[in-house]
Amino acid sequence: MRIAVTGSTGLIGSALVRSLVADGHEVVRLVRQQSRTGPQADGTVGVGWNPHRLELDAAGLDGVEAVVHLAGAPVGDRRWTAAYKQEIRDSRVLGTETVAGALARMTTPPKVLVSGSAVGYYGQTGDQLVDEDSPAGVDFLAGVCAEWEVAARPATESGVRVAYARTGLVLSPDGGAGARLLPLFRLGLGGRLGAGTQYWSLISLEDEVAALRHLIDTPDLDGPFNLTGPNPVTNADLTTALGRALNRPTPFPVPEFALRAALGEMAVEVAGSHRVVPKRLLESGFTFRHADVDAIVRAALSPGARGTARNRKKQS
Repeated sequence: MRIAVTGSTGLIGSALVRSLVADGHEVVRLVRQQSRTGPQADGTVGVGWNPHRLELDAAGLDGVEAVVHLAGAPVGDRRWTAAYKQEIRDSRVLGTETVAGALARMTTPPKVLVSGSAVGYYGQTGDQLVDEDSPAGVDFLAGVCAEWEVAARPATESGVRVAYARTGLVLSPDGGAGARLLPLFRLGLGGRLGAGTQYWSLISLEDEVAALRHLIDTPDLDGPFNLTGPNPVTNADLTTALGRALNRPTPFPVPEFALRAALGEMAVEVAGSHRVVPKRLLESGFTFRHADVDAIVRAALSPGARGTARNRKKQS
C-alpha cells in the first residue's frame, strides 16, 4: 500500500513510518524543506507542501491509498503567548485544510484519511469519564481540536473515509511529556504535579502506532476515535508507577503555583484532568498490548523503547 504521512519526523509520525516501511509499505512523506523532497535513504519519498500557504500539489499523492495527517506545532514545548497560541491553531487547522482540499481535488482520492486530533477536544473533564459521544469542551485546546476536525470536511464531502485520531498522552522517552518526565524520575527527582489527582489518559507508543494502522486498515471505521489506553490514571498513580519501575523515590511534588509561574496558561493543561476512554476503538475490535499504567511505563522504559515502535504483527 502507498501511504502518505504528514508530521513524519515527530514522535508518533516517525514511529508510524518505521512500522509501515518495515512491513513493506511505500511511504510518502509530506515535507516543507525542498532538500528533503524526492527519494530518501530510508526508502520513503518526500513530497513538498506548505500548509501555511495552503499549498500541496495533489499530483504528488497519485496512487496513495491512505493519508495519515499528524502535523502540528508542539503544544508543550513553549509558553502559550498569543502568537504561539495562534501557531498551535494555524498549524493544525491550515494544515488539515491543505490536505483535505488536495484530496478533494483528486480524480481518484485515497480511500481513507486518518486525521490527527487530541483528547483536548473534551476540555477539562475532572473525574468524569468521557468517550467519543461526549461533547466538546470550551477551553482553548478544545476549540482548536473542534476546528481541526471540521477542517477535514472537504475530504469527507469528496467521498474519502475520514477517521479522527483523538490522541492522549503518548508515554515515550523520545518526545512529549515522557522526554521531560523520565530523566527526572531516573535521577530520583520525580514527583506528582500539583495535587496529583488530575487524570491523564495514557497510551504507549506501540499501541498508538497500532491503533493508527487499525484505523487505516479497517474499512468501516470513520468519525472520532480516542487513542488512549483503556484505563486512565491520576498523575499520582503515574508517579507511583514510575518510581516503582525505576526503584527511585518520588519526593518532589511540584505545587500548582510553581507550575503557573513556569508555564503560564499551559499550566492549566498540565494540572488539568482528562479522563478519557477509547470506547469506539475497543468496540471496533482493537486490542491493547499495554492496557494499564504499569504496562505502559514498562514499555516506555524497555531497552528497545527508544527509536522503536514495531508493528505488533511482526512480534506475534
